[in-house]
Amino acid sequence: MQVFALGLNHTTAPLAVREQVAFDLVGLPRALHDLLRRRFAREAAILSTCNRTELYCTTDQPEAVAQWLADYHALPADRVRPYLYTHPQSAAIRHMFRVAAGLDSMVLGEPQILGQLKQAVRAAEEAGSLGVLLGKAFQKTFAVAKEVRSTTAIGANIVSMAAAAVHLSARIFESLATQKVLFIGAGEMIELCAAHFAAEKPQRMTIANRTLERAQVLADRFAADAIRLDELGDRLADYDIVVSCTASPLPIVGLGMVERALKTRRHRPMVMVDLALPRDIEGEVAGIDDVFLYTLDDLGQIVEAGMESRQSAVIEAEAIIDLQVQNFLQWVESREVVPTIRALRDAAEATRQHELEHALKALTRGDDPKQVLEALSRGLTNKLMHPPTQALNQAEAAEREEVAGLLTRIYRLHTHK
Repeated sequence: MQVFALGLNHTTAPLAVREQVAFDLVGLPRALHDLLRRRFAREAAILSTCNRTELYCTTDQPEAVAQWLADYHALPADRVRPYLYTHPQSAAIRHMFRVAAGLDSMVLGEPQILGQLKQAVRAAEEAGSLGVLLGKAFQKTFAVAKEVRSTTAIGANIVSMAAAAVHLSARIFESLATQKVLFIGAGEMIELCAAHFAAEKPQRMTIANRTLERAQVLADRFAADAIRLDELGDRLADYDIVVSCTASPLPIVGLGMVERALKTRRHRPMVMVDLALPRDIEGEVAGIDDVFLYTLDDLGQIVEAGMESRQSAVIEAEAIIDLQVQNFLQWVESREVVPTIRALRDAAEATRQHELEHALKALTRGDDPKQVLEALSRGLTNKLMHPPTQALNQAEAAEREEVAGLLTRIYRLHTHK
């Protein structure tokens, strides 16, 4: 029974396929119960995010697990199989370590995947689908991820436009907690930026969009306000930070609008971040005192520098993972001899009990305790030495030297010829 990791991700499967094999968190226990009930795996956990669906399991029939994945989602096997990867044992452990450390993510070193993996493990624990082997593998996985993040720069630098926008704003204002942030647009990029700014707990956040209903949906997610885009001219002065990303073919924020806002603000500084292409904010705004205008190119330089730094940390991270994979595999191999060790101890205990019974009977008869102890020790020695001595005497000439070498090593003998 080996550990296997199998699944698909953003590098092997298009979004349309990833959507079809995704699991929701609420339904994970039911899925895990079904997989184990069919005896395709002995232990299992499922990680399902927007970028990947992966099954980690102990099994001797990974093909059946792959087929189960398709069947569970009522998909033909050939809809899933071309995009699947299957990693056995050492490759599976390496893959788990790399995923947790953010080395296999769309954004190198991103930390969210570790939390998602821990959530998947909690779901497996609640479903009762984790055993000793997979449980130990995840315990080691989280320890490796912690070591990688604490000893390398894999997550130390900015690698997204949204994070760069927060970084640049924080360079101007002492604390973002006292600032008011306006987002123009309600698309995916604005959603990402809103999430990053919300983590800094600004004083107020507002979403401005042509369609008020769409702005309100996004605003509700972040406890923000929503306004119509045609209110922008009257409301711009209220905000210290403006982040814009729309699909407008023409600028939305013009030079005159910003000048009027600054006059109302009595020239308190404003940070403006334009993530649109074509640009939402007129380029001439950059020449106004007290306005700090950043464009895609400005943020791109920060992201590029962060990516280069993270790439250099990958070498260090991979070295840590290589070492820890070997350590884990050694632990797995040591478990394989546990039955032999247990049987050896049971045999020794049976011998001890047998000799002890003889000694107690002798003492009950009134025999000399010294002689009883002598007989006890001699009996134990003879019976414990009988199996290895017999194995050596009965060995054929070809294997006698090998048996002798093993006994010398086991008992740390110093032979004299």
